[in-house]
Amino acid sequence: MMKTSFLFCFVSVLSLSVACQNSTSVEVVGRTDTSKVNPYYVQNKAPLKSAYFLKLPVGSIQAKGWLRKYLELQRDGLTGHLGEISAWLAKENNAWLSKDGSGDHGWEEVPYWLKGYGNLGYILQDSSIIKNAKTWLDAALNSQRDDGYFGPLILKNGKPDLWGNMIMLWCLQSYFEHSQDERVLPFMEKYFRWQAQLPDSLFLKDYWENSRGGDNLYSIYWLYNRTEGNDWLLELAEKTHRNTADWRQQDNLPNWHNVNIAQCFREPATYYLQSGDKDDLQATYRNFEFIREKYGQVPGGMFGADENAREGFTDPRQGVETCGMVEQMASDELLMAFTGDPFWADHAEEIAFNTYPAAVMPDFKALRYITSPNMTISDSKNHHPGIDNNGPFLMMNPFSSRCCQHNHAQGWPYYAEHLFMATPDQGLAALLYAEADVEALVGEEGQAVQISARGHYPFDERMSYTIQTASEVNFPYYMRIPLWCEQAEISVNGEQLKGDFKGGTYAKITRDWKDGDEISIYLPMKLHTKKWVENKNSLSVQRGPLTYSLKIEEEYRKADSKKSAIGDSKWQKDADPEKWPSFEIFPASAWNYALVEPNGKLEDTFEVIKKTWPADDFPFTLGQVPIEIKAKAKRVENWNIDQYGLTAVLPESPLNLDEKEEIVTLIPMGAARLRISAFPTTK
Repeated sequence: MMKTSFLFCFVSVLSLSVACQNSTSVEVVGRTDTSKVNPYYVQNKAPLKSAYFLKLPVGSIQAKGWLRKYLELQRDGLTGHLGEISAWLAKENNAWLSKDGSGDHGWEEVPYWLKGYGNLGYILQDSSIIKNAKTWLDAALNSQRDDGYFGPLILKNGKPDLWGNMIMLWCLQSYFEHSQDERVLPFMEKYFRWQAQLPDSLFLKDYWENSRGGDNLYSIYWLYNRTEGNDWLLELAEKTHRNTADWRQQDNLPNWHNVNIAQCFREPATYYLQSGDKDDLQATYRNFEFIREKYGQVPGGMFGADENAREGFTDPRQGVETCGMVEQMASDELLMAFTGDPFWADHAEEIAFNTYPAAVMPDFKALRYITSPNMTISDSKNHHPGIDNNGPFLMMNPFSSRCCQHNHAQGWPYYAEHLFMATPDQGLAALLYAEADVEALVGEEGQAVQISARGHYPFDERMSYTIQTASEVNFPYYMRIPLWCEQAEISVNGEQLKGDFKGGTYAKITRDWKDGDEISIYLPMKLHTKKWVENKNSLSVQRGPLTYSLKIEEEYRKADSKKSAIGDSKWQKDADPEKWPSFEIFPASAWNYALVEPNGKLEDTFEVIKKTWPADDFPFTLGQVPIEIKAKAKRVENWNIDQYGLTAVLPESPLNLDEKEEIVTLIPMGAARLRISAFPTTK
C-alpha cells in the first residue's frame, strides 16, 4: 500500500473527467493542481515547492458530533484543568512567565500543554481558555532579549537547548492565525536572526533538539511564507537541516525513541520543500515503512517502542507513548499538505480512531503513558523488562507521565483543524471525515461559503455536506476516497455522479454551487482481515477504517494519584487526588481467545451488529459502541499473564484447539482500554 501510494508522488495520475447534465464536472485525480495560486490562504513562496493543500486558520472549522464531544471532554477534563495539577504549570516563579527567563520549569512542559490548550480554546471559542493561554503567550513575547533570544535559557554543556522554544513557536503560530497579533512575525524574525548567527558548533547539539530539528525547520518556512525580503531564512533552514539528526539513513534510524520517530521521520519531507530532491521525500516514506516493517507488524497503525524500540520486542503487547500517538497524527496531517498523498489522511484516521482514544479515560480526566494493541491489564506495577521503562507506566493517572501529561493536548485540536483544507485552485478539500462546520473563501472572487458535514463516520458509511452561500459560486470541491474503499458512490442533490471513485484518489467536483446544495458520499465498509505473518501469523479484523478488539469487561479500581505516579512526576501542593483520582483497569472476563480462522466468506465467520447511536455522541466506551462484530472463537488455556505481569507473547498460529467453540464480541479498538487486537487463530 505504501509503495503504491509513494509512486503517486512521481508519476502523473490520469484524470477521469465526466460532465453531467447540470454542468457539474467530475474528475478522479491523484493530486491537486499546484500550478494554481490561491490568494486567500498562505502558500509556499518560491523557491519552496508548492503544497498540495493549504491550512485554514485555526477556528475556521467547528467540530460537531463525536469529535466536538471529545474536545469538550478535553476542555472539562485533564487538558482544561492541568493548570490545577501539574507543578510545571504553576505560575509562581515559572520561568516561562518571567521577563528574563529565570525561575522554575523552563523546559518542554508548558509549551507542550499550551500547544493544544490554546488551539482547543480557539476551536471551541472558549474565552476563558483563550484568556489564560494569552497570559503565557504574552509572557513569551515579552521575554525577548535584545539579541533576539526568548524564554528560559537552558544551557547543556555550554550550548543552548532550543527544544522548548521550538514548541513555543508552534504555539505562537496558532495564536497568530487566531489573532493576527502584529507582534508575532517580527518576534520570530528577530529570534531566527539570533539562530542564524549561532555557530554550528553550538546549534542543535543536545539529544532532543538534535532529533527534532524538523520542528524548527517547519517554523522557519512558516515565517518565510508570511514575510518579504527574508531569503536569509532559507540559509537558516539549510543550517537547521545540516545540524539535525540524519533521518535520511538507509536501513537505520538516528535513534529508536518512539516519539522521536513519530515526530521526526517527516524531517526529510519537510526539507524537500526547499531542496526539491526526491531522495529527501523518499526518505520520509522509507522511515515510515522501515519502523513498521521491523516493529510495527501490529494493528492500530503504530509500532512497538514502549519508550524505545528494542530488538526482539515486536509482539503486539509492546506499546507506544501517548506522546508518540499525537505526534504521529500531527506528522500525518502535515504530510497530507506536503505530498498530497491520501495515504497520510488514512493513517491519521487509523491512529485517531483505533489507538489514541484508548490511551485516555472515557471522561478524559486521566491518561496512561503506554498503550498496546494487546493489553489485558492496566495497573500500577513495574513491568520492566517486559516494557522498556521501570515504573507504573500502564496506570491511568492524571498526576503522572510528565511529557504525555502535557503533550496529549494537541491530539484532537490539531486533528479537528485538518478536517478540511484549502486547495491551490481556490477550492476546498474534505480530507478527514467527521462532523463539522467549515467556513472558507473559495472561487475567483474569494467568496465566503460554509459547508456543514454530517454523519457518524467512521462507524457509519455515509457522510453528507451541505453548502451555504450568499450567491452562486464556482469552485472545485475535493473528497478523499480512502485506500480501504474499493468503490465509493457520490451524489449531488440526489443525482449520482459517474466516476471510478476507487481508494487512494480524490473526487474533484466542480460546479456553480448554490445555497442548499448537498453532496453525499457513500464509502462501503467491507469486512476484511489482516494476517500478520511476521508476528506469529496473528489475525486482526477490520471494517473500513476501524480495527476491532475483543470486548473485555473492565474492572476499574480507584487509586491515589500521588502514590501511583511515575517517579519524575511533580504536582502542585494543593492538587487534590480525590478530585483527580487514578485508576487501574483489570479484566472482568476472559480474554485469551483464538479466532476461528475464516474459511470462505467472512460473513460465515463474522456477523456485523449495528446498534443505536449514543445519545451523548460519545461512541468510545464498551457500553456505547454503535457497532459490534460477533465472531467464532476458542479459549487458549495456556495463553495467560507472563512473569512480567503482561499479556504473554502470542502463540504461533494456527493452533489446534479442542476447546468448545464460542461466540465472542468484537468492538472498535479505540473503545477498548483493555484489548486483544491481534488474535491467534485456530482452524
